[in-house]
Amino acid sequence: MRLTVGGLFTLGLGALWLAAVWGTPASLQWLAQSTVLWLFIYFQTARRLTLNRAEPQSALYAQLGWGNRLTLLRSWLIAATGGFLFQAWPEGAWLAWLPGMIYFFGAVLDRVDGFVARRTGQMSQLGNELDTVSDALGMAVAAGLAWSYGQVHWSYLLMGAAYYLFHAGLSVRRMRGLPIYPLPPAMHRRAWAGFQMGYLVVALWPLFYPPVTRIAGFAFMLPTLTGFVIDWLVVSGHLERDSEVTRLRFDRLTLFSHTVLQPGLRLAIITLLAFTLWRVGFPPVVIGGAVWPSIILLGNFALAGTMVLLGIAGRYFCLLLIGLLGWFYISNPMDGVDTVLFCCVVWSMLLGSGKFCLWQEDSHWINRYDGA
Repeated sequence: MRLTVGGLFTLGLGALWLAAVWGTPASLQWLAQSTVLWLFIYFQTARRLTLNRAEPQSALYAQLGWGNRLTLLRSWLIAATGGFLFQAWPEGAWLAWLPGMIYFFGAVLDRVDGFVARRTGQMSQLGNELDTVSDALGMAVAAGLAWSYGQVHWSYLLMGAAYYLFHAGLSVRRMRGLPIYPLPPAMHRRAWAGFQMGYLVVALWPLFYPPVTRIAGFAFMLPTLTGFVIDWLVVSGHLERDSEVTRLRFDRLTLFSHTVLQPGLRLAIITLLAFTLWRVGFPPVVIGGAVWPSIILLGNFALAGTMVLLGIAGRYFCLLLIGLLGWFYISNPMDGVDTVLFCCVVWSMLLGSGKFCLWQEDSHWINRYDGA
């Protein structure tokens, strides 16, 4: 209750400040919306307080713990981001960055709260539940905000609603008395959720604009929504995950991805990137008539492309390529080849570099639990 009241008080202070720099009507709307979202978080937390224990048979912890407090702080930041929904993008040299920066700090805490919980020795079922609730709410809020700013296609709203549609389907099955089958754990869900948050952070910054942000949204969305569909087929029993035939099919699919698809994406990236740069000619970017930005861009393209091809921290350098391509497309229009190139870079970052790599420590870092 202290955290809830403190959050409401802080939102009020934020509204007073926004009234001075943004205008009273906009700040009042921001306060109303963020308050509703913060009270939603309070309700979701209060009804789960009996889960504040390590195991179902363990005793309740005496306090929430710092891990859960950080998760609630992240949820507060998401609520504050949601206050900007259904309003025009704030104007100003720094005010336009405010929604994206608030969401950015919330995304950073997503990596920190679990680490703190493990290091302080208070890992709880409550923490796992709140982390999922915060992730889903943050995805819905940020996706809606990015769409309202024109940064993503309307179809990306499916990404924000996917968690709620999935659980609505589970509720319907329970009401109808239909069985719900267990969902096996998968590391890619956590990693892909982190990548989605990173994409939305950039989409909410006044840094890149369509068409590159919309194409990036499609590229980030497609594998994740495919994963949701497969998970639904498993929990609804349409796909028997524990059967020998299904395991064999998934093993074959994993082997194909690791040995053919992921290395093939790396080759496609290098080929398409070389073709794109050759077609544009020199200088590839024009900034005030100076040549040095083009030299820096080409040098970074060469470095990132070589590392991706060799499989040396391929995910890190795919991330660098995404930023470089975003800069490149400010001066050069995107066509079909550029769309395929950009999607290949995003998918290589999501899936990993696959076989025939020299160093994949980046994948180990992405999949590990900090502090474990």
